Amino acid sequence: MAECVLIVEDDPSILRGLQMNIGLEGFRTVCARDGEEALDLVRSHKPDVILLDMMLPRLGGIDVIKKLRVDDPDTPIIVLSAKDQEGDKVLALSLGADDYVTKPFSVIEVVARIRVALRRRRREKTSSDNQSNRFGAVELDMSGRRILVEGVEVDSTAREFDLLRFLHQHPGTVFSREQLMQQVWGPNHFGTVRTVDNFIARLRAKIEDDPDDPKHIETVRGVGYRFNP
Repeated sequence: MAECVLIVEDDPSILRGLQMNIGLEGFRTVCARDGEEALDLVRSHKPDVILLDMMLPRLGGIDVIKKLRVDDPDTPIIVLSAKDQEGDKVLALSLGADDYVTKPFSVIEVVARIRVALRRRRREKTSSDNQSNRFGAVELDMSGRRILVEGVEVDSTAREFDLLRFLHQHPGTVFSREQLMQQVWGPNHFGTVRTVDNFIARLRAKIEDDPDDPKHIETVRGVGYRFNP
């Protein structure tokens, strides 16, 4: 079945142009005209990539990204926006967007970026399917829910294991503290994002050769954390 592109755009002429041209390239398309409708279509259609306008009625693009990334850290999001300031781009990318295209844009370029995003997603899925549970001297025993360093089990809590497992399953992806809180602790947890920092520090002390100069759980200044196997 053809891969599905969700187009979220409230300008009818832009929406029609994107839908027609992306369809001609062999993709299936579904369309939303506001943020709330976009979230509903993500749940019902499970698109392979999302084209997202920033200036939307009912729920703006930034809020859509935040809500999407609570449940789905992987589906590529390509922002289409008339906002071309560096701060707008950095905000969208730091919250979980994968690409940012400013208006006016070439449909040919947008299609090319869709193909790049889908190729990257296929590679990551293949890598994840083939991924070893070992990195460096560390091994994750998934069935036993244990962390081993050089073959020796280290004392760890269930939450520490869940956090390390989540990071390990998404190598190279930068997650904010808020995203990690949502993904690992869940949306109903009432702790603060400082909790994430404390757990990261404890994991580093257990798995890193030098916790002050970590090689696996990296800090991305001003954003959050990234796992490097």
